[in-house]
Amino acid sequence: MKSNLTIRTLIYIFILRVACPRRVEETLKITEFSQISENHNIRALDRGPYFDTSATKNVTSLVGRTGNLNCRIRNLGNKTVSWIRHRDLHLLTVSESTYTSDQRFSSIYNKQTGDWSLQIKFPQLRDSGVYECQVSTTPPVGYTMIFSVVEPITSIPGGPDIYIDLGSTVNLTCVIKHLPDPPTTVHWTHNNQEINYDSPRGGVSVITEKGDITTSHLLIQRAKTSDSGKYSCLPSNANPILVNVHILQGYQPAAVQKADKKVAGLIILLNLAVLLAIS
Repeated sequence: MKSNLTIRTLIYIFILRVACPRRVEETLKITEFSQISENHNIRALDRGPYFDTSATKNVTSLVGRTGNLNCRIRNLGNKTVSWIRHRDLHLLTVSESTYTSDQRFSSIYNKQTGDWSLQIKFPQLRDSGVYECQVSTTPPVGYTMIFSVVEPITSIPGGPDIYIDLGSTVNLTCVIKHLPDPPTTVHWTHNNQEINYDSPRGGVSVITEKGDITTSHLLIQRAKTSDSGKYSCLPSNANPILVNVHILQGYQPAAVQKADKKVAGLIILLNLAVLLAIS
C-alpha cells in the first residue's frame, strides 16, 4: 500500500514539475520545512525529562538560615522527582512527600518555573555535602548539587599573640565574615574594660567598614608598655575574638623579659644552694 502511494506521489510531482516547476519547488520547500519542524518536535518529545543546567550547582547558607536547592527540570511528563543525600544515600523526599524523620527537609514544587526545590530548615554544619535531584526514568537520571553551611567567623590576623615595637602604632584588624547582616556595632576592650577613645591617653581610634565582610581597625598611636594586654573584638551579632598584645622593649618581647627575670632568680637561688652545700 505504501509503495503504491509513493509511486503515485512521484508521478504527481513529475507532472507538476513539467507543468509549473516554480510552484512545485515552493510547495516542496514548504513540505520539507513542515517535515523538519515535525521531526524536531518528535525528537523533543522523545528526549524525555532533562535538567536545566543554567541553575547554580553550589548553594551556601548560614547556620540556622533556611537553604533551598533548586532543581529545574524540563519535559518531566509523568515522572517523579526525588532528593537523595549522598553522605548516607538517604532518600529525603519523593515528589512533595518527605521520606525522612528529619522534618527539616521538604520538597517544594514551583509550577511557573518547573523548579523542584529541596528546602532545609535550620541547617547545621553537618548538613553540608552533596545532594542529588533524581528523576524516575529508566534508568534514573540525576543532577548533583553541593550544599555548604557556614557560620559567622570573627578573626584578628596575626593572633593570638601580637608583638609591637615600643613607640610604634598598634593596628589590630578584626574581620567578621558570613553574617546575614553587618553588625550594628563592633566594640573593643582592653583587659576586659571597654576602650575609651576620649581618654587622656589620646591617640586611640577605631575605623569600621561594614559590608559582606566587616572589618574594624583599632589604632593606638605611640605604643606604651601599659598598652600591653588582652584585646577583644566584640561584634554585636557574632562571636568575640581575643588577642594578646606584647609591647617590645628593645629586641625582646615583654613576655620573654619576664621569663628571663624568673630564670635569673632561679640561677641565683641555685648558686646559693651550691655555696651552702660546699661550706
